Amino acid sequence: MVRIFIEAQLAVGIAVDLPTDKAHHVRNVLRLEPGSKVTLFNQDGESYESSLTNVSRSVVSALPNRRVLSNAESPVITTLVQGISRGDRMDYALQKAVELGVNHIIPVYTARSAGRLDEKRKVRKLEHWKGIVQHASEQAGRNMVPTIDPIQELKENVLALVGANVYVLDPLSKTPLSKQKPSGNKIAIIAGPEGGFDGNEIHQMSLRYGATPVSLGPRTLRTETAAVCALSVIQALWGDLG
Repeated sequence: MVRIFIEAQLAVGIAVDLPTDKAHHVRNVLRLEPGSKVTLFNQDGESYESSLTNVSRSVVSALPNRRVLSNAESPVITTLVQGISRGDRMDYALQKAVELGVNHIIPVYTARSAGRLDEKRKVRKLEHWKGIVQHASEQAGRNMVPTIDPIQELKENVLALVGANVYVLDPLSKTPLSKQKPSGNKIAIIAGPEGGFDGNEIHQMSLRYGATPVSLGPRTLRTETAAVCALSVIQALWGDLG
């Protein structure tokens, strides 16, 4: 069944109009008709089996029929601090992170980041990433859409890391991520861009957040693969993967 995220409040028996982009997708891409079944969900963490009641050029409406009891959210609360990479590598990393249950994404510029954006392009890029995160949440059957912060500098204080078990991916580390024993269920992964972090950045993250440098094995991973691999390890060992 098609899953659709909307920001409106949802309740059984109260019809809602889909936002313009969702309406376009339902009407022109999926070509659904009145009576078609869809699943609606919002940030309340609940899903509703719904029926399309109106599919016209001006509006697409759906009526929630019943609340669906499902839980695709991991018991581990994960934050991904991702060094911004070029091209579609960042898109891939974010999409797969959502599929692996990430809760919060923080894109950052690091010392080795290339192709910095001006303020207008930052806004457009953030909206682009939000779309990727939203679509990935729909596809993965999640009941929540992860939050994604505006682009910031790694050297700034990342408040979301306070109180979390923080691990920075460092291929030179001799400490495997899989051997860690996190306290509590809040885990943050910091992944670098192409070229990784410089030594000073890793040192500063250790001082500022108590970050532990960890490795993901003997092979060199691309930036978009590293984040996915780290989240997979976390979910397999302490979450709900497998």
